[in-house]
Amino acid sequence: MKKNFLIVISSYYKDVSSGLLKSALKLLPSRSKVKIINVPGVFEIPVTISKNLKKYDAFIALGCVIKGQTPHFDFISQASTDAIMKLSIDSKKPIGNGIITCLNIKQARARKKKGAEATNAVLSVLSQK
Repeated sequence: MKKNFLIVISSYYKDVSSGLLKSALKLLPSRSKVKIINVPGVFEIPVTISKNLKKYDAFIALGCVIKGQTPHFDFISQASTDAIMKLSIDSKKPIGNGIITCLNIKQARARKKKGAEATNAVLSVLSQK
C-alpha cells in the first residue's frame, strides 16, 4: 500500500517522543511517503494536522503529557484527544493517536511502543474496504 503519511510529533519530552517515533516508523510500508513535522507540545498537534488534511492520506500524532500539580494535564489531554477524534471523523481520514498520558517520566519511557500501536491503528483503517 503506497500512501502519504504525516507524523506530527511534540518535542516537549524529546527522549520519549523519539522512542515513539522510532516505533512508529518501523511499521510504515517502505514505499510510503512520510513527512515529519515537529511541534512544541501536544496542544499544537491537531491544528498542524488540520492545516495538512488535504495533502496526506493518514496521520500519526505522537507526544507525551505528564501529570503535574495542576489540572493542566487534564485539559491538554482531553482537548488534544477530542480534537484528533473530530478531525478524523470530519475528514474521514485515519489519525493514529500516539499521544501518551502518564503520571511520571518513568511510565512515559516504558510506553514508547505506543507509536507502533498508533501506526497499526492507522494501517488497519486504511486497509478497510
